[in-house]
Amino acid sequence: MTGLALPQELLRRKRDGERLSRAELGAIAQGLADGGLSDAQAAAFAMAVWFRGMTREERVEFTLAMRDSGHVLDWGAEALPGPVLDKHSTGGVGDLVSLPLGAMLAACGAFVPMISGRGLGHTGGTLDKLEAIPGYDVQPPEAVLRRVLREAGVAIVGAGDRLAPADRRLYGIRDVTATVDCLPLICASILSKKLAAGLDALVLDVKTGNGAVCPALEASRELAAALVDTAGAAGLRCAALVTGMDQPLARSAGNALEVAESIAMLKGAAPDPRLLEVTLALGARLLVLGGCDATEASARTRLSRSLADGSAAERFARMVAGLGGPADLLDRPSHHLAPAPVVVDAPAPCGGYLAHADTRALGLAVVALGGGRTRPGAPIDARVGLDRIAPLGTRVERGEPLARVHAADPASAARAAQAVVAAMKVADAPPPPDPAVIERMDAPAGAV
Repeated sequence: MTGLALPQELLRRKRDGERLSRAELGAIAQGLADGGLSDAQAAAFAMAVWFRGMTREERVEFTLAMRDSGHVLDWGAEALPGPVLDKHSTGGVGDLVSLPLGAMLAACGAFVPMISGRGLGHTGGTLDKLEAIPGYDVQPPEAVLRRVLREAGVAIVGAGDRLAPADRRLYGIRDVTATVDCLPLICASILSKKLAAGLDALVLDVKTGNGAVCPALEASRELAAALVDTAGAAGLRCAALVTGMDQPLARSAGNALEVAESIAMLKGAAPDPRLLEVTLALGARLLVLGGCDATEASARTRLSRSLADGSAAERFARMVAGLGGPADLLDRPSHHLAPAPVVVDAPAPCGGYLAHADTRALGLAVVALGGGRTRPGAPIDARVGLDRIAPLGTRVERGEPLARVHAADPASAARAAQAVVAAMKVADAPPPPDPAVIERMDAPAGAV
Protein backbone atom coordinates (compact mmCIF):
# COMPACT_ATOMS: atom_id res chain seq x y z
CA MET A 1 0.00 0.00 0.00
CA THR A 2 2.87 2.30 -0.84
CA GLY A 3 1.83 5.93 -0.96
CA LEU A 4 -1.55 5.25 0.66
CA ALA A 5 -2.80 5.32 4.23
CA LEU A 6 -2.00 2.41 6.51
CA PRO A 7 -4.49 -0.48 6.30
CA GLN A 8 -5.88 0.28 9.73
CA GLU A 9 -6.55 3.86 8.64
CA LEU A 10 -8.51 2.69 5.61
CA LEU A 11 -10.46 0.34 7.88
CA ARG A 12 -11.21 3.17 10.27
CA ARG A 13 -12.48 5.38 7.46
CA LYS A 14 -14.74 2.67 6.06
CA ARG A 15 -15.95 1.87 9.58
CA ASP A 16 -16.92 5.53 9.92
CA GLY A 17 -18.81 5.49 6.62
CA GLU A 18 -16.34 7.39 4.44
CA ARG A 19 -15.95 6.74 0.72
CA LEU A 20 -12.72 5.04 -0.30
CA SER A 21 -11.02 5.98 -3.56
CA ARG A 22 -10.36 3.66 -6.50
CA ALA A 23 -6.71 3.46 -5.52
CA GLU A 24 -7.54 2.67 -1.89
CA LEU A 25 -10.00 -0.06 -2.85
CA GLY A 26 -7.40 -1.42 -5.27
CA ALA A 27 -4.89 -1.52 -2.43
CA ILE A 28 -7.32 -3.45 -0.23
CA ALA A 29 -7.98 -5.96 -3.02
CA GLN A 30 -4.25 -6.38 -3.57
CA GLY A 31 -3.70 -6.78 0.17
CA LEU A 32 -6.28 -9.54 0.21
CA ALA A 33 -4.53 -11.24 -2.70
CA ASP A 34 -0.92 -10.99 -1.55
CA GLY A 35 -1.35 -11.18 2.22
CA GLY A 36 -0.73 -7.48 2.84
CA LEU A 37 -3.93 -7.54 4.88
CA SER A 38 -4.00 -9.89 7.86
CA ASP A 39 -7.00 -12.17 8.41
CA ALA A 40 -8.13 -9.88 11.23
CA GLN A 41 -7.95 -6.84 8.95
CA ALA A 42 -9.77 -8.66 6.15
CA ALA A 43 -12.53 -9.64 8.59
CA ALA A 44 -12.70 -6.06 9.90
CA PHE A 45 -13.05 -4.75 6.33
CA ALA A 46 -15.87 -7.20 5.60
CA MET A 47 -17.69 -6.21 8.78
CA ALA A 48 -17.20 -2.48 8.12
CA VAL A 49 -18.70 -2.87 4.65
CA TRP A 50 -21.56 -4.94 6.08
CA PHE A 51 -22.44 -2.13 8.48
CA ARG A 52 -21.63 0.90 6.30
CA GLY A 53 -22.16 -0.36 2.75
CA MET A 54 -20.55 1.08 -0.37
CA THR A 55 -21.56 3.70 -2.88
CA ARG A 56 -22.32 2.55 -6.43
CA GLU A 57 -18.92 3.83 -7.53
CA GLU A 58 -17.16 1.98 -4.72
CA ARG A 59 -19.04 -1.21 -5.56
CA VAL A 60 -18.03 -1.07 -9.23
CA GLU A 61 -14.45 -0.05 -8.47
CA PHE A 62 -13.97 -2.75 -5.82
CA THR A 63 -15.39 -5.39 -8.18
CA LEU A 64 -12.96 -4.38 -10.92
CA ALA A 65 -10.11 -4.25 -8.40
CA MET A 66 -10.94 -7.80 -7.27
CA ARG A 67 -10.98 -8.92 -10.91
CA ASP A 68 -7.63 -7.24 -11.55
CA SER A 69 -6.02 -8.82 -8.47
CA GLY A 70 -5.16 -11.76 -10.75
CA HIS A 71 -5.25 -13.10 -14.30
CA VAL A 72 -8.11 -12.32 -16.72
CA LEU A 73 -8.90 -14.98 -19.31
CA ASP A 74 -9.09 -14.07 -23.00
CA TRP A 75 -10.72 -16.57 -25.35
CA GLY A 76 -9.95 -14.71 -28.59
CA ALA A 77 -7.08 -16.99 -29.56
CA GLU A 78 -9.30 -20.06 -29.21
CA ALA A 79 -11.58 -18.97 -32.08
CA LEU A 80 -14.50 -20.69 -30.35
CA PRO A 81 -17.47 -21.18 -32.70
CA GLY A 82 -19.98 -19.89 -30.18
CA PRO A 83 -20.42 -17.37 -27.37
CA VAL A 84 -18.75 -17.73 -23.99
CA LEU A 85 -21.59 -17.84 -21.47
CA ASP A 86 -22.08 -18.52 -17.78
CA LYS A 87 -24.65 -18.64 -15.02
CA HIS A 88 -24.33 -17.94 -11.31
CA SER A 89 -26.62 -18.50 -8.34
CA THR A 90 -26.48 -16.52 -5.12
CA GLY A 91 -26.83 -19.82 -3.29
CA GLY A 92 -29.51 -21.98 -1.82
CA VAL A 93 -30.35 -25.46 -0.58
CA GLY A 94 -30.62 -28.21 -3.17
CA ASP A 95 -29.60 -25.79 -5.91
CA LEU A 96 -27.84 -28.10 -8.33
CA VAL A 97 -28.79 -26.16 -11.50
CA SER A 98 -25.20 -25.46 -12.57
CA LEU A 99 -24.40 -29.12 -13.18
CA PRO A 100 -27.10 -29.94 -15.76
CA LEU A 101 -27.39 -26.41 -17.15
CA GLY A 102 -23.73 -26.07 -18.10
CA ALA A 103 -23.97 -29.27 -20.14
CA MET A 104 -27.30 -28.23 -21.67
CA LEU A 105 -25.88 -24.89 -22.81
CA ALA A 106 -22.86 -26.63 -24.32
CA ALA A 107 -25.18 -28.97 -26.23
CA CYS A 108 -26.87 -25.85 -27.65
CA GLY A 109 -23.64 -24.42 -29.06
CA ALA A 110 -22.40 -22.24 -26.21
CA PHE A 111 -19.05 -22.50 -24.42
CA VAL A 112 -19.31 -22.43 -20.65
CA PRO A 113 -16.18 -21.85 -18.53
CA MET A 114 -18.16 -21.86 -15.29
CA ILE A 115 -16.04 -20.42 -12.47
CA SER A 116 -17.75 -21.71 -9.36
CA GLY A 117 -17.33 -21.46 -5.61
CA ARG A 118 -17.71 -23.46 -2.44
CA GLY A 119 -20.54 -23.41 0.05
CA LEU A 120 -21.21 -20.31 2.10
CA GLY A 121 -22.94 -20.68 5.45
CA HIS A 122 -25.98 -22.93 5.05
CA THR A 123 -25.84 -22.92 1.24
CA GLY A 124 -24.20 -25.58 -0.91
CA GLY A 125 -21.27 -24.97 -3.26
CA THR A 126 -20.84 -26.30 -6.80
CA LEU A 127 -17.16 -27.12 -6.27
CA ASP A 128 -17.98 -29.14 -3.17
CA LYS A 129 -20.50 -31.14 -5.20
CA LEU A 130 -18.01 -31.83 -7.99
CA GLU A 131 -15.35 -32.96 -5.52
CA ALA A 132 -17.70 -35.82 -4.64
CA ILE A 133 -16.70 -37.24 -8.06
CA PRO A 134 -13.47 -39.28 -7.68
CA GLY A 135 -10.56 -37.73 -9.55
CA TYR A 136 -12.43 -34.63 -10.73
CA ASP A 137 -9.96 -31.72 -10.71
CA VAL A 138 -11.71 -28.50 -9.73
CA GLN A 139 -8.45 -26.53 -10.05
CA PRO A 140 -6.96 -27.64 -13.38
CA PRO A 141 -4.07 -25.87 -15.11
CA GLU A 142 -5.26 -23.26 -17.59
CA ALA A 143 -4.16 -25.39 -20.53
CA VAL A 144 -6.42 -28.22 -19.34
CA LEU A 145 -9.31 -25.81 -18.82
CA ARG A 146 -8.94 -24.56 -22.38
CA ARG A 147 -8.73 -28.08 -23.80
CA VAL A 148 -11.79 -29.32 -21.94
CA LEU A 149 -13.77 -26.25 -22.93
CA ARG A 150 -12.95 -26.80 -26.60
CA GLU A 151 -13.74 -30.52 -26.46
CA ALA A 152 -16.76 -30.62 -24.14
CA GLY A 153 -18.10 -27.08 -24.43
CA VAL A 154 -18.31 -26.84 -20.64
CA ALA A 155 -15.77 -26.84 -17.81
CA ILE A 156 -17.03 -26.24 -14.27
CA VAL A 157 -14.00 -25.36 -12.15
CA GLY A 158 -12.78 -23.14 -9.37
CA ALA A 159 -11.09 -19.81 -9.82
CA GLY A 160 -7.70 -21.30 -8.96
CA ASP A 161 -4.74 -19.34 -7.71
CA ARG A 162 -4.65 -16.92 -10.62
CA LEU A 163 -8.26 -15.78 -11.13
CA ALA A 164 -9.51 -13.15 -8.66
CA PRO A 165 -7.24 -14.31 -5.79
CA ALA A 166 -8.53 -11.47 -3.62
CA ASP A 167 -12.00 -12.99 -3.74
CA ARG A 168 -10.76 -16.47 -2.85
CA ARG A 169 -9.48 -15.15 0.46
CA LEU A 170 -12.38 -12.83 1.23
CA TYR A 171 -14.89 -15.56 0.29
CA GLY A 172 -13.64 -17.86 3.03
CA ILE A 173 -13.56 -15.07 5.60
CA ARG A 174 -17.14 -14.02 4.81
CA ASP A 175 -18.26 -17.62 5.31
CA VAL A 176 -17.30 -17.60 8.99
CA THR A 177 -17.78 -13.94 9.99
CA ALA A 178 -21.55 -13.47 9.42
CA THR A 179 -20.91 -11.24 6.39
CA VAL A 180 -22.20 -13.60 3.68
CA ASP A 181 -25.30 -11.43 3.17
CA CYS A 182 -23.44 -8.17 2.39
CA LEU A 183 -24.66 -6.75 -0.94
CA PRO A 184 -21.49 -4.95 -2.10
CA LEU A 185 -19.31 -7.95 -1.18
CA ILE A 186 -21.69 -10.37 -2.90
CA CYS A 187 -21.50 -8.24 -6.06
CA ALA A 188 -17.71 -8.04 -5.94
CA SER A 189 -17.33 -11.74 -5.19
CA ILE A 190 -19.62 -13.02 -7.93
CA LEU A 191 -18.70 -10.57 -10.65
CA SER A 192 -14.93 -10.42 -10.09
CA LYS A 193 -14.71 -14.13 -10.94
CA LYS A 194 -17.15 -13.88 -13.84
CA LEU A 195 -15.37 -10.84 -15.31
CA ALA A 196 -12.04 -12.65 -14.94
CA ALA A 197 -13.50 -15.56 -16.95
CA GLY A 198 -13.76 -13.44 -20.10
CA LEU A 199 -17.49 -13.95 -20.68
CA ASP A 200 -19.70 -12.65 -23.47
CA ALA A 201 -22.86 -12.82 -21.34
CA LEU A 202 -23.98 -13.85 -17.86
CA VAL A 203 -27.30 -14.76 -16.27
CA LEU A 204 -27.76 -14.53 -12.51
CA ASP A 205 -30.09 -16.58 -10.33
CA VAL A 206 -30.86 -14.41 -7.32
CA LYS A 207 -32.63 -16.43 -4.65
CA THR A 208 -35.30 -15.12 -2.31
CA GLY A 209 -37.10 -16.79 0.57
CA ASN A 210 -36.20 -18.35 3.89
CA GLY A 211 -33.36 -20.43 2.44
CA ALA A 212 -31.73 -17.57 0.53
CA VAL A 213 -28.81 -15.38 1.52
CA CYS A 214 -31.27 -12.48 1.13
CA PRO A 215 -34.58 -13.86 2.48
CA ALA A 216 -36.72 -10.76 1.83
CA LEU A 217 -38.00 -10.22 -1.71
CA GLU A 218 -37.13 -6.53 -1.69
CA ALA A 219 -33.55 -7.29 -0.64
CA SER A 220 -33.28 -9.89 -3.41
CA ARG A 221 -34.57 -7.37 -5.94
CA GLU A 222 -32.01 -4.86 -4.69
CA LEU A 223 -29.23 -7.43 -5.06
CA ALA A 224 -30.36 -8.42 -8.55
CA ALA A 225 -30.45 -4.78 -9.62
CA ALA A 226 -27.00 -4.13 -8.14
CA LEU A 227 -25.50 -7.17 -9.86
CA VAL A 228 -26.97 -6.30 -13.27
CA ASP A 229 -25.94 -2.66 -12.85
CA THR A 230 -22.38 -3.53 -11.78
CA ALA A 231 -21.95 -6.03 -14.60
CA GLY A 232 -23.19 -3.49 -17.11
CA ALA A 233 -20.83 -0.84 -15.77
CA ALA A 234 -17.99 -3.33 -16.29
CA GLY A 235 -19.05 -4.00 -19.91
CA LEU A 236 -20.69 -7.43 -19.48
CA ARG A 237 -24.14 -8.28 -20.92
CA CYS A 238 -26.15 -9.53 -17.98
CA ALA A 239 -29.66 -10.39 -16.82
CA ALA A 240 -31.04 -11.72 -13.55
CA LEU A 241 -33.95 -13.89 -12.47
CA VAL A 242 -35.31 -13.74 -8.94
CA THR A 243 -36.26 -17.30 -7.98
CA GLY A 244 -37.87 -18.84 -4.92
CA MET A 245 -35.99 -20.51 -2.09
CA ASP A 246 -38.80 -21.12 0.43
CA GLN A 247 -38.08 -24.83 -0.04
CA PRO A 248 -35.13 -26.80 -1.43
CA LEU A 249 -34.96 -26.50 -5.21
CA ALA A 250 -34.19 -30.17 -5.78
CA ARG A 251 -35.19 -33.33 -3.91
CA SER A 252 -31.71 -33.65 -2.40
CA ALA A 253 -29.28 -31.48 -0.45
CA GLY A 254 -25.75 -32.78 0.01
CA ASN A 255 -22.83 -33.10 -2.33
CA ALA A 256 -22.81 -36.65 -3.70
CA LEU A 257 -26.60 -36.80 -3.48
CA GLU A 258 -26.97 -33.69 -5.64
CA VAL A 259 -24.50 -35.05 -8.19
CA ALA A 260 -26.58 -38.24 -8.36
CA GLU A 261 -29.78 -36.25 -8.87
CA SER A 262 -28.10 -34.16 -11.59
CA ILE A 263 -26.98 -37.31 -13.39
CA ALA A 264 -30.49 -38.74 -13.20
CA MET A 265 -31.87 -35.54 -14.72
CA LEU A 266 -29.32 -35.61 -17.53
CA LYS A 267 -30.13 -39.27 -18.24
CA GLY A 268 -33.81 -38.53 -18.71
CA ALA A 269 -35.39 -39.03 -15.28
CA ALA A 270 -38.26 -36.63 -14.63
CA PRO A 271 -36.81 -33.80 -12.53
CA ASP A 272 -38.65 -31.84 -9.89
CA PRO A 273 -40.86 -29.37 -11.82
CA ARG A 274 -39.45 -26.35 -9.99
CA LEU A 275 -35.88 -27.46 -10.68
CA LEU A 276 -36.65 -27.93 -14.37
CA GLU A 277 -38.40 -24.56 -14.66
CA VAL A 278 -35.52 -22.62 -13.08
CA THR A 279 -33.00 -24.47 -15.26
CA LEU A 280 -34.91 -23.78 -18.48
CA ALA A 281 -35.67 -20.16 -17.60
CA LEU A 282 -32.05 -19.35 -16.83
CA GLY A 283 -30.75 -21.22 -19.86
CA ALA A 284 -33.22 -19.67 -22.28
CA ARG A 285 -32.48 -16.15 -21.12
CA LEU A 286 -28.75 -16.77 -21.45
CA LEU A 287 -28.97 -18.27 -24.94
CA VAL A 288 -30.89 -15.22 -26.14
CA LEU A 289 -28.51 -12.86 -24.36
CA GLY A 290 -25.56 -14.60 -26.03
CA GLY A 291 -27.12 -14.55 -29.48
CA CYS A 292 -27.64 -18.32 -29.80
CA ASP A 293 -31.42 -18.02 -30.12
CA ALA A 294 -33.77 -15.27 -31.24
CA THR A 295 -36.52 -16.08 -28.73
CA GLU A 296 -36.69 -17.70 -25.32
CA ALA A 297 -39.36 -20.09 -26.58
CA SER A 298 -37.01 -21.55 -29.20
CA ALA A 299 -34.18 -21.63 -26.65
CA ARG A 300 -36.31 -23.59 -24.17
CA THR A 301 -37.18 -26.08 -26.89
CA ARG A 302 -33.51 -26.66 -27.70
CA LEU A 303 -32.56 -26.97 -24.03
CA SER A 304 -35.34 -29.50 -23.42
CA ARG A 305 -34.25 -31.45 -26.49
CA SER A 306 -30.67 -31.64 -25.16
CA LEU A 307 -32.02 -33.56 -22.15
CA ALA A 308 -34.30 -35.78 -24.20
CA ASP A 309 -31.75 -36.79 -26.84
CA GLY A 310 -28.84 -37.31 -24.44
CA SER A 311 -26.61 -34.61 -25.93
CA ALA A 312 -26.39 -32.73 -22.62
CA ALA A 313 -25.47 -35.96 -20.80
CA GLU A 314 -22.77 -36.61 -23.38
CA ARG A 315 -21.29 -33.13 -22.80
CA PHE A 316 -21.31 -33.65 -19.03
CA ALA A 317 -19.59 -37.02 -19.41
CA ARG A 318 -16.91 -35.45 -21.62
CA MET A 319 -16.30 -32.72 -19.06
CA VAL A 320 -16.00 -35.15 -16.15
CA ALA A 321 -13.56 -37.41 -18.01
CA GLY A 322 -11.56 -34.44 -19.33
CA LEU A 323 -11.10 -33.11 -15.80
CA GLY A 324 -9.91 -36.43 -14.38
CA GLY A 325 -13.16 -38.05 -13.29
CA PRO A 326 -14.36 -41.53 -14.26
CA ALA A 327 -15.33 -42.00 -17.91
CA ASP A 328 -18.30 -44.18 -16.89
CA LEU A 329 -19.74 -41.90 -14.19
CA LEU A 330 -23.07 -41.49 -15.97
CA ASP A 331 -23.37 -45.24 -16.57
CA ARG A 332 -22.40 -46.26 -13.03
CA PRO A 333 -22.94 -43.32 -10.66
CA SER A 334 -23.57 -45.54 -7.63
CA HIS A 335 -20.21 -47.23 -8.23
CA HIS A 336 -18.32 -43.94 -8.04
CA LEU A 337 -20.33 -41.78 -5.60
CA ALA A 338 -19.60 -43.01 -2.08
CA PRO A 339 -22.71 -43.81 -0.01
CA ALA A 340 -23.20 -42.76 3.59
CA PRO A 341 -23.06 -45.68 6.05
CA VAL A 342 -26.29 -44.72 7.85
CA VAL A 343 -29.57 -43.89 6.11
CA VAL A 344 -32.74 -43.12 8.10
CA ASP A 345 -36.10 -41.50 7.43
CA ALA A 346 -37.33 -38.28 9.04
CA PRO A 347 -40.96 -39.26 9.74
CA ALA A 348 -43.93 -36.90 9.61
CA PRO A 349 -45.28 -36.31 13.14
CA CYS A 350 -48.87 -36.24 11.88
CA GLY A 351 -50.94 -36.54 8.74
CA GLY A 352 -51.73 -33.62 6.47
CA TYR A 353 -50.08 -31.43 3.86
CA LEU A 354 -46.51 -30.21 3.97
CA ALA A 355 -47.24 -26.51 4.39
CA HIS A 356 -43.91 -24.89 5.34
CA ALA A 357 -40.20 -25.63 5.18
CA ASP A 358 -37.53 -23.75 7.10
CA THR A 359 -35.07 -24.12 4.25
CA ARG A 360 -32.19 -22.47 6.08
CA ALA A 361 -32.61 -24.99 8.92
CA LEU A 362 -32.50 -27.84 6.40
CA GLY A 363 -29.26 -26.45 4.99
CA LEU A 364 -27.80 -26.15 8.47
CA ALA A 365 -28.80 -29.75 9.15
CA VAL A 366 -26.65 -30.79 6.18
CA VAL A 367 -23.77 -28.67 7.52
CA ALA A 368 -24.14 -30.32 10.95
CA LEU A 369 -23.93 -33.74 9.29
CA GLY A 370 -20.54 -32.72 7.89
CA GLY A 371 -21.76 -31.67 4.45
CA GLY A 372 -20.67 -28.04 4.90
CA ARG A 373 -18.03 -25.99 6.66
CA THR A 374 -17.98 -24.23 10.01
CA ARG A 375 -14.49 -22.77 9.43
CA PRO A 376 -12.36 -22.02 6.36
CA GLY A 377 -10.67 -25.06 4.88
CA ALA A 378 -12.55 -27.59 6.99
CA PRO A 379 -13.04 -30.96 5.30
CA ILE A 380 -16.44 -31.94 3.93
CA ASP A 381 -18.05 -35.38 4.00
CA ALA A 382 -19.45 -35.68 0.47
CA ARG A 383 -21.58 -38.69 1.40
CA VAL A 384 -23.95 -36.99 3.85
CA GLY A 385 -27.10 -34.95 3.35
CA LEU A 386 -30.78 -35.31 2.61
CA ASP A 387 -32.66 -36.84 -0.28
CA ARG A 388 -36.27 -37.64 -1.13
CA ILE A 389 -37.16 -34.24 0.32
CA ALA A 390 -40.92 -33.82 0.05
CA PRO A 391 -41.95 -30.64 -1.80
CA LEU A 392 -44.45 -28.22 -0.33
CA GLY A 393 -48.03 -29.35 -0.84
CA THR A 394 -47.21 -33.04 -0.49
CA ARG A 395 -49.87 -35.08 1.31
CA VAL A 396 -48.28 -37.25 4.01
CA GLU A 397 -49.58 -39.65 6.62
CA ARG A 398 -48.14 -39.89 10.10
CA GLY A 399 -44.82 -41.74 10.01
CA GLU A 400 -44.27 -41.29 6.29
CA PRO A 401 -40.89 -39.74 5.45
CA LEU A 402 -40.54 -36.00 4.99
CA ALA A 403 -36.99 -36.66 3.82
CA ARG A 404 -34.29 -39.29 4.09
CA VAL A 405 -31.12 -38.59 6.08
CA HIS A 406 -27.69 -39.84 4.95
CA ALA A 407 -25.19 -39.71 7.82
CA ALA A 408 -21.79 -40.90 8.95
CA ASP A 409 -23.07 -42.42 12.20
CA PRO A 410 -26.35 -43.19 14.01
CA ALA A 411 -26.10 -40.28 16.46
CA SER A 412 -25.71 -37.61 13.78
CA ALA A 413 -28.44 -39.29 11.74
CA ALA A 414 -30.86 -39.06 14.66
CA ARG A 415 -30.03 -35.40 15.27
CA ALA A 416 -30.49 -34.56 11.61
CA ALA A 417 -33.83 -36.40 11.45
CA GLN A 418 -35.04 -34.38 14.43
CA ALA A 419 -33.88 -31.16 12.74
CA VAL A 420 -35.74 -32.06 9.54
CA VAL A 421 -38.97 -32.79 11.40
CA ALA A 422 -38.66 -29.50 13.28
CA ALA A 423 -38.05 -27.60 10.04
CA MET A 424 -40.99 -29.03 8.04
CA LYS A 425 -44.51 -28.21 9.17
CA VAL A 426 -47.54 -30.33 8.35
CA ALA A 427 -50.98 -28.69 8.30
CA ASP A 428 -54.57 -29.58 7.48
CA ALA A 429 -54.63 -27.56 4.25
CA PRO A 430 -52.10 -27.30 1.42
CA PRO A 431 -50.08 -24.07 1.11
CA PRO A 432 -50.56 -21.59 -1.73
CA PRO A 433 -48.54 -22.23 -4.91
CA ASP A 434 -44.80 -21.62 -4.57
CA PRO A 435 -43.56 -20.09 -7.85
CA ALA A 436 -40.14 -21.16 -9.03
CA VAL A 437 -39.41 -17.97 -11.00
CA ILE A 438 -40.72 -14.79 -9.40
CA GLU A 439 -39.48 -12.04 -11.70
CA ARG A 440 -36.73 -11.09 -14.11
CA MET A 441 -34.43 -8.13 -14.39
CA ASP A 442 -32.58 -7.04 -17.53
CA ALA A 443 -30.03 -4.31 -18.02
CA PRO A 444 -31.50 -1.13 -19.54
CA ALA A 445 -31.32 -1.04 -23.32
CA GLY A 446 -27.95 0.24 -24.44
CA ALA A 447 -26.40 -0.27 -20.98
CA VAL A 448 -23.51 -2.30 -22.39
